[in-house]
Amino acid sequence: MPELTLPAPTFARTVRGSGPGLLLAHGAGGGVEANYGLLLDGLAAHRTVVGADFPGAGTTPASAAPLDADELADELVAAAIAEGLETFAIAGFSLGGPVAVRAAARHPERVTALVLTATFAHADAKLRLAASIWRRLYEAGDHALLAEFLAYVAFGHETLQAIPADDLRAGIELTAGSITPGTPAQTELVGRIDVRDDLAHLSIPTLVITTTDDPLVPPALQRQLAQGIPGARTAEIATGHLPFAERPEEWQKLITDFLGEHTAAA
Repeated sequence: MPELTLPAPTFARTVRGSGPGLLLAHGAGGGVEANYGLLLDGLAAHRTVVGADFPGAGTTPASAAPLDADELADELVAAAIAEGLETFAIAGFSLGGPVAVRAAARHPERVTALVLTATFAHADAKLRLAASIWRRLYEAGDHALLAEFLAYVAFGHETLQAIPADDLRAGIELTAGSITPGTPAQTELVGRIDVRDDLAHLSIPTLVITTTDDPLVPPALQRQLAQGIPGARTAEIATGHLPFAERPEEWQKLITDFLGEHTAAA
């Protein structure tokens, strides 16, 4: 298949480190710093890390039109190339997972490996409902209630129970004041994106990390993604939807160990 023409990159970028390339795709309502900030130094210790913020995240302007998965995938790839990376692995978290799959399917000459965490090939009924509630609370302007909802669906059961009540309330208030303007478009895409047809055509090393106590993206849905990718390796992490909040060092190690094996074998 001929190489697709890429757009001039417009997404805000975060760049760290040097060495083999690693592109970061973040989740809905998040951003590179929000989802990967605690991991950036560790990920960049032995590789060039490029993160691109989707519309309405970081300093990337929000989009007035619905988001297109192919356009997001192409923008991600264009961001990496603009930073001098000819080939690279992609780590995709949550919504970033199917976007990473699209990038690998559209640009197989560029993408050398995938690490997919807390993610899905398509939304099931539970995830579609959660994304709809998320979007509608944002659009209603009730960011305080939205922040409570996000705490409910983001943390694993044991983690949520262990957070002192005052700390939980403070965290909810902090979240309410930092909800990104890209939230409605990104959560709308969560309910619509579908990369199931791409999975069987992936022929690159892939690690699927399942968050086993995830109230937002059911673990069974995450495992369906892994089962659809030929030769995919799987791992589990005992967290809710936010491994960077609950077990960042363990999540980083899963990513770097896998990429280290792939780089050594390349």
